[in-house]
Amino acid sequence: MSYISRLVENYRSFVQLPWQPSLASSQRIWFLVYHPSEERRIRTHIKDFEASTLEAKHKWRPIDITNEPSKWLSKHEYAGEYFNHPDAIAGVEDELREHIASTIQTVLEDPSVDENTVLAVIGTGSLFGFGTVSSVVSSIESSIRGRLLVFFPGEYDNNQYRFMDAREGFNYMAIPITGSSRMQI
Repeated sequence: MSYISRLVENYRSFVQLPWQPSLASSQRIWFLVYHPSEERRIRTHIKDFEASTLEAKHKWRPIDITNEPSKWLSKHEYAGEYFNHPDAIAGVEDELREHIASTIQTVLEDPSVDENTVLAVIGTGSLFGFGTVSSVVSSIESSIRGRLLVFFPGEYDNNQYRFMDAREGFNYMAIPITGSSRMQI
C-alpha cells in the first residue's frame, strides 16, 4: 500500500469513530501530517478524503488558503517594499495571520458548517516564511463546532509538529493523523 493510500485509510478509520460532542475546541482539531514533497499527491487525493468523510455520514467543507498570503501581500500598501526587501515581511506576520484566520473564521461561522462538518484547510504550506500554522489555528480554535482538518506538510514526532521540516517544532494539542503503517487511535 502506498504512503498516500495509508494516509487516506488512516483518515478513513479516524473519521468513522464516534464524535464526542463535549470535546474541548483544541481536541476537535486534526492535523493530517505528510512530507512536504507529497503535496501534489495529497491534492490529487482530496476527493478520497472527502469520500471518506461522507461515507462516515459527516459533511465536508474544504477551504484552500494556498493563494491567500500572496493575494493579501499584493494588496498591501507596502507590497513593493516587501518584494524588494523580503526580510521586512516579518514585520507584518501578525497582520497576515489575522487575515488568514479571518478567512477561515468566515467559513467556520457559515450556518452550513455545523457540529457534523469537517472543515478541511488545504494549502497551509503557503504560510511557510510568512507565519505559522499553530498561530492561525490557535486564533480560530474556539469557533470550531465540528472538526477542523488541517492538511499539514511537515512531520510529527515525539508530540512535536514541524512545519515544512523546519528545525523548530511546536507542541500543539491537535490530534495527528499520519501515514504510518499502524495508526494508533
